[in-house]
Amino acid sequence: MPDASARIWVILGGLLLMAVVVVALRWTFGTDRQVPTARLADPDDPDAFGLLEEVSRVPGAIAAEVLQGRLAAAGIRATLSRDGPAYRILVFPDDLKAARVVLSRGALG
Repeated sequence: MPDASARIWVILGGLLLMAVVVVALRWTFGTDRQVPTARLADPDDPDAFGLLEEVSRVPGAIAAEVLQGRLAAAGIRATLSRDGPAYRILVFPDDLKAARVVLSRGALG
């Protein structure tokens, strides 16, 4: 039968191990207050495209594919969406400014 001091060390060791696990889990899965919260799209909005934003709208499929190709050549991912007879070119918000620059340069040259 272990003596009282051995039991105390076992209990203290177990508590220390639990504290280390709690700190590790908090560090791994804890929330960071500096991370901006994502803007959530309204699921009931028929014009919402989730995280994507419209950078251009063109009247035909060929024009939409040409613009999508220009964006792809510049390394910008783009998605096409049909809206009646028109097509929307959609990009992620981080790529919106660069996509506008690429598409405006294409119109000039």
